[in-house]
Amino acid sequence: MSSEFAVRAEALSKRYRLGRRQKYRTLRDTIMEGVSTLVRGQRSPRNGGEDSLDALRGASFTIRKGELVGIIGRNGAGKSTLLKLLARITEPTSGRAEIRGRLSSLLEVGTGFHPELTGRENIYLNAAILGMRRAHITERFDSIVAFAEVERFVDTPVKHYSSGMYLRLAFAVAAHLEPEILVVDEVLAVGDASFQKKCLNKMEDVGEQGRTVLFVSHNMSAITRLCSRAILLDAGEVVADGPSYDVVSTYLNSGIGTTAIREWPDLKRAPGNEVVRLCAVRVLDHRGLVSEAVDIRHPTVLEMDFDVLREGVVLAPNFHFYNEEGVCAFATIEQDPIWRRRPRPIGRYRSSVRIPANFLAEGTLLVRAAITTLDPVIFHISEPDAVAFHVVDSLDGDSARGDYAGHISGIVRPMLDWASTRLDE
Repeated sequence: MSSEFAVRAEALSKRYRLGRRQKYRTLRDTIMEGVSTLVRGQRSPRNGGEDSLDALRGASFTIRKGELVGIIGRNGAGKSTLLKLLARITEPTSGRAEIRGRLSSLLEVGTGFHPELTGRENIYLNAAILGMRRAHITERFDSIVAFAEVERFVDTPVKHYSSGMYLRLAFAVAAHLEPEILVVDEVLAVGDASFQKKCLNKMEDVGEQGRTVLFVSHNMSAITRLCSRAILLDAGEVVADGPSYDVVSTYLNSGIGTTAIREWPDLKRAPGNEVVRLCAVRVLDHRGLVSEAVDIRHPTVLEMDFDVLREGVVLAPNFHFYNEEGVCAFATIEQDPIWRRRPRPIGRYRSSVRIPANFLAEGTLLVRAAITTLDPVIFHISEPDAVAFHVVDSLDGDSARGDYAGHISGIVRPMLDWASTRLDE
């Protein structure tokens, strides 16, 4: 990895004014305001008495060439604002950001696409904006189209594309045109599970080629797998910067991170599709209370509420449990005989699974909530890090650790039946 930096932020801040849409400012407006300020001999009020929001406050860091860096934090922490500043989509209120190298960004679905142009035309347009020669683009054209899986529609105007097609093509263009710096926001959430995996593999390839990747995600497993370093934002400030495992652990244990309950009251924005939508996911302790911390000696229950919107589809709710290193500890699929191989009528359902006492290992677990059709396999919902919770082990001697007080390795910690027999009698 080069010691030369690719991105440097110095006291980077962004303030937005709230409550009033600002009109378009001409060069004449700016000059006249400056002259008026000089005549008055004083600066204009910073926010004119209006409400304002500091989306980013004094962020400073340096990213070396070849680093893969994850940007994490809860919604509203300033992650997307930071990326927009680095991508020069918006200007900082104060501070500065220095970029060394050709930067390609994927911050919103179809960023930079012209709706009236075809997929083919948009590939060439985006590549030209990045400063690439036509011959260079042509060399990579087939691999871009194949990755995006839009061969049949490449000569169709992109305004007719679905959001998934838009996303696939936008990511393919951003990742295949050899940017020196690739900036990706969590638009991957729009794609299905197989496409998300393909995108992560592609970003990993980009990093292995010595290029720089900045990746915003709520998927802590993806962050720890892809990134050697992570930066944690909260309320617009950098609160942690270091090895990804350490920063993710700080995030999950600080109360900033994912909680033990997630709810989606607006069905149109909820994870899912035209068949089924996710409404809520909860972690319940042995008392039936939502809890971020559960005792290893007691059972834990996970609930999933979902709305079935179309009849005739067989659905299998399932959970996948990951530790902080991104390793899947185990997965479990609903085996309720009432609904096995049987389509559910339209309506709202709650599926729950009980994890027995003395089964989970101590530490933090992140839970992917999914609903799948098993034959053929179709992922209707796959929500990474839907909830997270902490498993606390006891030193009382009545858990699987017994009287041992040290670290115990493993991704599960079952209390198994042991027996010992004397053989010399």
